Amino acid sequence: MDAPVPEMVDRAAACADRLRAADEVLLASHIDADGLTSAAIASTALERAGIPFETLFSKQLDEEEIASIAATEYDTVLFTDFGSGQLDIIAEHEAAGDFTPVIADHHRPADAETEFHLNPLLFGIDGSSELSGAGASYVLARALEPATRDNRDLAGLTVVGAVGDMQAMDGELVGANAEIVAEGEAAGVLDTGTDLALYGKQTRPLPKLLEYATDVRIPGISNDQNGALRFLDGLDLELKSGGDWRRWVDLTDDERQTLASALVQRAVESGVPPGKIDDLVGTTYTLPAEESGTELRDASEFSTLLNATARYERADVGLAVCLGNRDGALDRAQTLLSNHRRNLSEGLEWVKEEGVTREEHVQWFDAGDRIRETIVGIVAGMAVGTSGVDRDRPIVAFAEKEADEVKVSARGTARMTSKGLDLSSVMTTASQAVGGDGGGHNVAAGATIPEGTQADFIDRVDELVGTQLS
Repeated sequence: MDAPVPEMVDRAAACADRLRAADEVLLASHIDADGLTSAAIASTALERAGIPFETLFSKQLDEEEIASIAATEYDTVLFTDFGSGQLDIIAEHEAAGDFTPVIADHHRPADAETEFHLNPLLFGIDGSSELSGAGASYVLARALEPATRDNRDLAGLTVVGAVGDMQAMDGELVGANAEIVAEGEAAGVLDTGTDLALYGKQTRPLPKLLEYATDVRIPGISNDQNGALRFLDGLDLELKSGGDWRRWVDLTDDERQTLASALVQRAVESGVPPGKIDDLVGTTYTLPAEESGTELRDASEFSTLLNATARYERADVGLAVCLGNRDGALDRAQTLLSNHRRNLSEGLEWVKEEGVTREEHVQWFDAGDRIRETIVGIVAGMAVGTSGVDRDRPIVAFAEKEADEVKVSARGTARMTSKGLDLSSVMTTASQAVGGDGGGHNVAAGATIPEGTQADFIDRVDELVGTQLS
């Protein structure tokens, strides 16, 4: 069997053998797009291998959640897209004979060891940019594949997970992710191409596509409904069909070229830096088996659809969509997506109105109960670069979690991490200093801290970030 990530093949084989030896497996996974695709990949591989299993989802794998898992009758637990960061707690339960863990994750491991631990970071592969949780699950699935079935068809979901985990570097998946992309193309479940790098090309009407295209901000178009309309009206294009606005996917190649060229020209005339103009074009990842014009066709839109399910306590819906349910589950997911977009829009408006507080090295806001704790990190990322929010310093967001706990989400940029920023380390150290816990990736991380410790926490975060970026 050719291995998509040769460095991990022996460990993947050992993990697969352990799963095959189990009478039954409990599959525990995270709730974001990467976690849902990880669970879908792992559950499909387990089913194909004839291994009985049950699935559960958790938005945070903490001490209490792990104890709850330990109290079940399962002797083998497969953790996907989390588990590495909680390895110290998991290892204690393993030593006590509660269960044998198998972990397919990409987050920074805690200071403990276990035998069946499949994490790119253990093999010199960057878990923030080269392999996601879905990627680790895919490597495991390839090791699990039965002689009668090729699990390469799961590469499409793997790419959805990687894109959803913001692993596209300069618009393209790299490293081990690129190897999985190649497998997906060879299996016929994935198409790649170079196209306008705007979110929503499958589903958004053209005016909204341009108005909401804020990764590369073009004055007079981005965040400007009337400006986007005026720009489109100035083009020699048929913009509507049957009274409805056309979408990017509805345009011919020539029409797309006309629009893209005009957009680049406007960006140049508006003084957008050349490096940012280059960001208007990127690699697209398309799932050719899915219907054109739907969220499922494009990896980026698919991942957003998934984020809109489990973050609203409907991980079952997201998993069903990943597993191929295109009837009731997809309808429900699309309804949740509409609600998710509304909540994000309202959250972003709240941040714009309330503003952020700037420390020496970081900026932050405390949303309290105004923004749902499961989406406050997304809102924080969207807020960066908007009016009053600095693009050149990390942003930290607080949201009410429970009566005595606060959720923290932190976001940076690739440019910041290239200068030494590691938010995973910052969140871990700062949260533990105030009696909480945290972790994640260098560019995006989170924590849970006790209510009332926000000020001390921010002071520590600011100090740590200042040291990293000095």
